Amino acid sequence: MLETLKKAFKSKEIRGKILKMLLLLLIFRLGCFIPVPGLDRATFGESLSGTDFLQIMSSITGGALANGTLFALGIGPYINASIIMQLLAVGIPALERLSKQGEDGRKKISQYTRYLTILLAVLQAVGIIVNYANQSSAIKTEFFGSALWGATAANWIAGCYFTVVYTAGAMLVMWLGERITDYQVGNGQSMIIFIGILSTAGQTILNKIVSISATNLEPIWELVAFFLIALIVFFAIVTVDLAERKIPIQYAKQVKGRKMYGGQSSVIPMKISGSGVMPLIFAFAILSFPSMLASLFWPTSAFAEWCNNWLSGRAPTWYGQVVYALILCVLIFAFAFFYQTIQFQPDEIAKNIQQNGGFIQGIRPGKPTAQYLKKISNRITLFGAIYLALVAFVPSVVFSWASADLVNVFSTTGILIVVSVALDFDKQLQSQIMMKNYRGFLK
Repeated sequence: MLETLKKAFKSKEIRGKILKMLLLLLIFRLGCFIPVPGLDRATFGESLSGTDFLQIMSSITGGALANGTLFALGIGPYINASIIMQLLAVGIPALERLSKQGEDGRKKISQYTRYLTILLAVLQAVGIIVNYANQSSAIKTEFFGSALWGATAANWIAGCYFTVVYTAGAMLVMWLGERITDYQVGNGQSMIIFIGILSTAGQTILNKIVSISATNLEPIWELVAFFLIALIVFFAIVTVDLAERKIPIQYAKQVKGRKMYGGQSSVIPMKISGSGVMPLIFAFAILSFPSMLASLFWPTSAFAEWCNNWLSGRAPTWYGQVVYALILCVLIFAFAFFYQTIQFQPDEIAKNIQQNGGFIQGIRPGKPTAQYLKKISNRITLFGAIYLALVAFVPSVVFSWASADLVNVFSTTGILIVVSVALDFDKQLQSQIMMKNYRGFLK
């Protein structure tokens, strides 16, 4: 990675792209510190503390959601819209045809994704503001003219104002992400999430360093233990993330005219963590959804108490935590197989192999090849789901060995996102360097 960065900065063109990307990321981080007038930041952060999913989203935004700043929603609405469009493209024939129409089709789908982002940003902003209003009366209604309009009207104006501001902030973050992607040195949305997670981790570690004094040297040893554990955890995750099963494909020789084609061998790479972090995000979102509804509309009801006892990672009883863990594991397995089904199409792959004169040694072309690929895919997905289930719980347990206040430096999804984004950034830089070398060779 360091060697790749060194080579990239030697190239003026690639160095310029990286610096422009860093400038856009700096703009994003500045927006995460711009306060929204009329909001009590401390009370706003407390209103989000009871929902696991909102805390994950806050860590992804670098704490912007907990502080209620301009970019509180971050890139979340755009990511959710992209996922929804990807799923709809599988079930809706019209969208599926659009996705296969090349550049024009992708542009139309991108435009639909932007429209859906606006809708999701509005809904998410309304939900967060309603949650805040239910748990607090700290909205400064005098800022919105309660003496002129009346307290009730001022609250409505305040709610609409916050919704517009947060929706506009989400759309600006989406624009920053798309501009970063245009520079082709990294996926813009992933880089924004990456920098948000690192910012959250950096703030927690900095607070730990500040607590060091001449009479209190214990934080030093806690930080040393944390970094050693983090190094081991990241090494293990990178090892699994790079692991893949390669299925060899042999292409038969074909004589066309006076030339002979084929006779080559290739492989189909199947990664253990092919679905990435998406099953974890889906599982946490689905499991947190009832708690979010309860906190929004029925905060003091028996349903809210039931969600806290059985659907929360902070359940007051050990058996409640066991039930939560079991449900989370089941959801992770279900979404891992569902996402793999969407991504990997054995029938189409087997058809393409057969049409190009290829075959898997020992397997007949056609349907037997598709069945073989599906069997291999299911086995790999099973081990990938087990891996994700372990990642969902192991980091919080091992980080607690270092210090209780360092447990939340990296969330479960945060660790996987950091690893995957860093590896993708390295690959894109290598491809840029290779393209630069090819252009120099041709000239």
